[in-house]
Amino acid sequence: MEYVNQRVAQEAAKAPTVYVGLATPLNAILLVITLYTTYLLYKPTPPASLPREPPAIVFRTFTPRTLLPYNGLNGMPVYLAVRGRVFDVTSGRNFYGPGGPYENFAGRDASRGLACQSFDEEMLTKDLDGPLDKLDGLGHEEMDNLQGWEERFESKYLVVGRLVAQADA
Repeated sequence: MEYVNQRVAQEAAKAPTVYVGLATPLNAILLVITLYTTYLLYKPTPPASLPREPPAIVFRTFTPRTLLPYNGLNGMPVYLAVRGRVFDVTSGRNFYGPGGPYENFAGRDASRGLACQSFDEEMLTKDLDGPLDKLDGLGHEEMDNLQGWEERFESKYLVVGRLVAQADA
């Protein structure tokens, strides 16, 4: 035990070594991490950007001829009419726009075609300047079918206007 006491006394008698203090590589790394974390917590955030609103749609009166350009071609929206009401079906462009299964109804009165569940051209009004289709000759089942389509359009799409005959415009 004598040896240990001598050794402790020798070490105590030595000149003190240079004090390094806080300037160690570990402390430098911890300081950088602390500063970076503080920066991330308190850095200014950019103001929240709101999505752009789509342009306002004004309720208007259409004739079959003025409705025709709204078929989705050339960047135009897709509108179709059902029983005198014009619906904006642009959000369903995959169905009603160019290349879609219902594309022949775009920009037209789709009432008779939807009621008869037919995509044929003869279901569309040929005379754009004549009277609107009064849906004469449709049975109870076709009218129920048309009402189902109309309810579906009401729940999914905006009504943007009404369809009137050229003579009533």
